[in-house]
Amino acid sequence: MARLTTLIVAIPVTLLAVTAAQAGTYPIDGRWGVTASTEKGPVDCSKLRVIAFNGNQRTDSGGGVPTFRNRSVQSNGSREFRIVDVFTTGQISNAQARYSLKIVEPDRVEINQQPGGVLKLRKCK
Repeated sequence: MARLTTLIVAIPVTLLAVTAAQAGTYPIDGRWGVTASTEKGPVDCSKLRVIAFNGNQRTDSGGGVPTFRNRSVQSNGSREFRIVDVFTTGQISNAQARYSLKIVEPDRVEINQQPGGVLKLRKCK
């Protein structure tokens, strides 16, 4: 009986560990402004659409969905990542957003949304 109890306890704990391992944190953090600017260094984001990455959450000041939670991050090399986020709105529950993120320079990244196209981001001052 003790062996069966151990097995019953071990299965949920193992499933919890596997589920937690799938969620990731973003490969970048902080506030990033959507801009085609080519100037070097961080940009003034006061008048830009801002996408912020904080741990496993992403917020977007100008998109249709304000808050996302990261489900997975898969590295495709040291500077390119495949990302899956989940979000919920008043009409949609647990939907997924899939995109690739490319670190072009330490203060410049590109997000290729599927669908939605490419967003060019610069680190905010």
